[in-house]
Amino acid sequence: MPDAPLGRPAPDAGTAPVRSLLIDLDGSLMPLPGMQRRLAGGSMTRIGARDLASRLRIVAGKAALSSLRQRIAAAFPIADGPPPLIFYGSGDFHHLATLFLEALSGPVLVLHIDNHPDWTGWPATSNCGAWVNWALELPSVHRIVTVGPASDDFIRPQLAFANLEAIRQGRLEVHPWRAAPSRVWGRPVEGPGCATRNGRIVWQCLEGRSWAEVVDGFDARLPLLPLWVTLDKDALIPAEAVTNWDQGGLMLDAVLALVRRLAGRRRILGMDVCGDYSRPIFSDPFRALLSAADRPRLPEPDPRTAAAINDTTNIRIMQAVDEMAAMGLWTS
Repeated sequence: MPDAPLGRPAPDAGTAPVRSLLIDLDGSLMPLPGMQRRLAGGSMTRIGARDLASRLRIVAGKAALSSLRQRIAAAFPIADGPPPLIFYGSGDFHHLATLFLEALSGPVLVLHIDNHPDWTGWPATSNCGAWVNWALELPSVHRIVTVGPASDDFIRPQLAFANLEAIRQGRLEVHPWRAAPSRVWGRPVEGPGCATRNGRIVWQCLEGRSWAEVVDGFDARLPLLPLWVTLDKDALIPAEAVTNWDQGGLMLDAVLALVRRLAGRRRILGMDVCGDYSRPIFSDPFRALLSAADRPRLPEPDPRTAAAINDTTNIRIMQAVDEMAAMGLWTS
């Protein structure tokens, strides 16, 4: 991907930081120097939620979700909407993105960067593999555009209860980084990024394409609606993120280039970021079973290396958001 940077701006030492939120669920963020500097500078607010983590990881219990919603509302009044930049730890908590989306006034276009499509319909709970379906039910969400998956979710998506109907309806777009054709039964699945041929969904994958052309295509085609970005860093290459899931092939420069281009003609409402590393520890068999059934077995990374890599990437994200806000492209 030689053209990925696509005009990456130089940092501006005088750029004021945007309001941001750190939800401390799993302890992955608090030790990172970049977060410590933001907190010390006063532009970032911390919400303690480690007491809720065991009831929110993988699957969100209703009481724990309600408690977290109340804590966020106490720090950021619902009438003001969510803060424009949110970090909340492991991708095991990605379903919490619905909390931020439900606080927005629609219609909103959601740019979903992830190594997994998070489109399954089973189990029928608020969980990290199914949150896209819950988000599509929110009155504020006009469309979700998923970019970057390279996981095995495309092998037989119907058997995993993937929400292919949302693609047919134009409510959901999925643009994999890489994916083999998917066996499909019944009505064909057609939409931006895919087409059905001879009983298989053929995906228009991003790997190997000119990123400048990819960005141009998204900008020209997507509606000119306010935009929310949700980023699970497992979409990034291992040199730029260390997560507790399998990872994709995107580079952070490419992701930021796409966001900057879309921001040129759309108001960016904000961004939530997950995918920091924490060990998936469970206190109940239900969540442990779901995790074991879906999560690939991966070697445990060196904690210091993981923290250093993730801190660098988080700092780059924060700097890019600050720069876009200074240019008037981001809600600050």
